[in-house]
Amino acid sequence: MLKRITLTIFCLILPLSVIADELQLTQNAPKSYVVKKGDTLWDISAKFLQQPWLWPKLWRINPEIQNPHLIYPGEALNLVFDENGQPMLVKGKPAIKWSPKVRTSLKDQNPVETISLNVLSPFVKYDTVLSEAELENGSYILGSDEGYKSSVDGVKLYVNGDLSVGKSYGVYQKADAILSPTTEEVIGYHARLVGTGKAIRQGDKTTKTPSTIYVEGAVREIRSGDIVKPVNEGQLLPSFFTMQAANSAIQGTIIKASNGMREFGKLEVVFIDQGLSHGVKQGDVLSVNRLSPGVVETNDGPVYTTDASRWNRMVNNAESDYQMPKEAIGKMMVFKVFEQVSMAIILSSEKPLRLEDSVTAP
Repeated sequence: MLKRITLTIFCLILPLSVIADELQLTQNAPKSYVVKKGDTLWDISAKFLQQPWLWPKLWRINPEIQNPHLIYPGEALNLVFDENGQPMLVKGKPAIKWSPKVRTSLKDQNPVETISLNVLSPFVKYDTVLSEAELENGSYILGSDEGYKSSVDGVKLYVNGDLSVGKSYGVYQKADAILSPTTEEVIGYHARLVGTGKAIRQGDKTTKTPSTIYVEGAVREIRSGDIVKPVNEGQLLPSFFTMQAANSAIQGTIIKASNGMREFGKLEVVFIDQGLSHGVKQGDVLSVNRLSPGVVETNDGPVYTTDASRWNRMVNNAESDYQMPKEAIGKMMVFKVFEQVSMAIILSSEKPLRLEDSVTAP
C-alpha cells in the first residue's frame, strides 16, 4: 500500500557557483527579528534577502546558529556583518567576540522548518502528468471481481498489462489535457491518484489474460479505464532539495493549478509549460511575472487598452501603444519535473497569481 508521503523539503547547502553570488539585502531589511510560530526559513530569509534561496550564505555556520533548522519561535535574530562586510544572522545580541557557552534546547517547541509540507504532500502524492504514450500503451483497469462500475478497498481489479507479482501499483484517473499556451498542442494529461494496490497474479497480454491487483488504499472510486503505473514511477522524490536559481534560458507560463482555480497564492501547487526538455531541474527557483496593462493614446489622453473604444483599438491596431514592462509578483520552486511540464509550489506572492502569468529565472 502506498503510505502517505511525508516529505520534508529542506534546502541543502547550495552549489559553490550559487554560494559565490553576492547577497543583496532587501530595502527595508530589519536589524533584528523575533521568530514567530509558523515562520519558515524561507520566510525569515525573505525579510532580509532579495534572493531568499541564497539563505545558506546568510545562515552561515557560526557559534550562534550552528544549525539553522534548530531555531525556535521566540528566539531573537540579529543582522550583523563579517570582516568582509557580508551580512549574516546571529542569535541574541550581536557580539564582537564569541566565547564558549552552554547550549540549551527548547523541548516544548518545534524548530523552524524551511517549508511546511503538510500542504504540499497531498499534491505530491495525488497529482502527476501522463504522456500521450502512457495513455495509449499503458496498462489500465478492465473491471473487478465484484462486477461493480466503481471499486474501493478490498476489491480485486483486473488489468490488461503484464504486472509483477508482489509489486505495488498506483491507479490514476485521467483529468484535463494540458495545452501549450503557444502552440495549443497537448503536452500532457493531468492525472490524480485514485487508489493503490499490490499485484497478486501476473497476466499475459499475448493471450489476453489479465493481471490482478488487490486494492489496499482507495482515495476515490476506481473505474474501468483508469491507468495503472508502478507507484515508484514519478513518485520518488528526494527528502532534501537543493534550491538554485533556474537557468536564464527558461521562459515559461503557468498553465494549470492543482486546485483548478484561475487565481492562487502561497503554497498552492501549479503546472508550468517547461520541463526536462527545457532544462528545468528539481529545486529550481523561478520568478513569476505579469505584463502591466496596455495603454493606448486617444484624443482624450492615454487610456487602458481594455477601456478604449473599439474605434481606438482599430486605429492603433495594437494591444498597446507602449511596450509595457513585466513586473515580478512572486516566486516558486519546482519540485517535480516531467518531459514538457513541471510542478512547482508558490513560495511567495505580492498579489494573487493567475493562469498565463509568465515564469523566468529570478
